[in-house]
Amino acid sequence: MFAGIIEAVGTIQAIETVASGRRFWIQAPFVGELSLGASIAHNGACLTVIAIKHKFYCVEAVQETLQRTNLGELDLQDPVNLERSLPASGRIEGHLVQGHVDTTLTLLDITRVGADSFYYTFELPDAWAPLVVEKGSIALNGVSLTVAAVEAGAFRVAIIPWTYQHTNFPRLRKGMRVNAEFDVLAKYLWKWAQAYGLSPTQLPFSES
Repeated sequence: MFAGIIEAVGTIQAIETVASGRRFWIQAPFVGELSLGASIAHNGACLTVIAIKHKFYCVEAVQETLQRTNLGELDLQDPVNLERSLPASGRIEGHLVQGHVDTTLTLLDITRVGADSFYYTFELPDAWAPLVVEKGSIALNGVSLTVAAVEAGAFRVAIIPWTYQHTNFPRLRKGMRVNAEFDVLAKYLWKWAQAYGLSPTQLPFSES
């Protein structure tokens, strides 16, 4: 379990192609504190540490993960948002994030609203639209964010200076894909609604 608060931005030092997928060797400031089997979210996707050497650690992403996330697009020296699993005694500063990426979403637009503040607008396909609400939570590339606005086919999040300076969001450009994990409570509620044949307007929290 994670909170969506990025601990560090690591860099890809080596990539190995194996029968099951790809292995990534990553440099990060907390490597000395890691142990084999540790869980780390990489751009929001939870992967297990399988090897540690000097300043680097290795994780493996299987084909299903590569197909569902943007990890298959990573190249050498690319920055990766990293968050170690949340300790039971830790504060949940963002929101509960499982590290299970649902899909990838394309960045449509970036609007600067201050020195280091921005609005990032992402596509919102109809299949996922019921899970995104204004002022609700969403994890993008592992970052816990609040939905600032929702419109037909898109939604917008505000990126504050701290987030911009301590994640890989400065690297994002229009047309790039980010990993998206929708709020787990929203997913369960939507599944319940579908099971009982309810439309979004029939739900108790509907704005209609």
